[in-house]
Amino acid sequence: MSETVLNYAIIPLLIFVARIIDVSIGTVRVILLSRGNRYVAPLLGFFEVIIWLAAISEVMKNLTNVVCYVAYGAGFATGNYVGMWLESKLALGFQIVRIISTSQLQLLPNEIRNKGFGVTTVEGRGAKGPVHILFSIISRRKVNEFVKLVHTIEPKAFISIEDVRSSYAGYLQSTIRGDAFWLRRIFKKK
Repeated sequence: MSETVLNYAIIPLLIFVARIIDVSIGTVRVILLSRGNRYVAPLLGFFEVIIWLAAISEVMKNLTNVVCYVAYGAGFATGNYVGMWLESKLALGFQIVRIISTSQLQLLPNEIRNKGFGVTTVEGRGAKGPVHILFSIISRRKVNEFVKLVHTIEPKAFISIEDVRSSYAGYLQSTIRGDAFWLRRIFKKK
């Protein structure tokens, strides 16, 4: 293999791949930290830094090679995208779904419960009068299914969704405990 191929193709490619891996790991690590995970995140950080050191050392060895700079930057950008994609596929954690409706809610809470989701209802007052507020904590893997269910029964309902850092007790859908149980135990906040 010629030195030109090594310097302008192989080394930049290795830098690019290393950056994708370390930035992807970093993205997942930051998300786990934001959810209060204190055990897996440091372990991921260890591997992230080791891979980063390998990538940056190759850049430093090849300071006159602009292709290495481009590979480093492109790997960083691509790693952000891959990390976000990976995190969305893992769909770790829970989200709270709030449904606000001005309609008389009798069917919706029952249908939600019939589909295996827990729901709490509260009466409230909005700008235009009385409203019904429903709260449900859902596995991130099931949020789309839940929202589709709500929209088929109550198409005009206002829905807001946000991440749950932690939850204690209460009713959680039984499939939450069944899906990838071993993986969820690893990422479970202690």
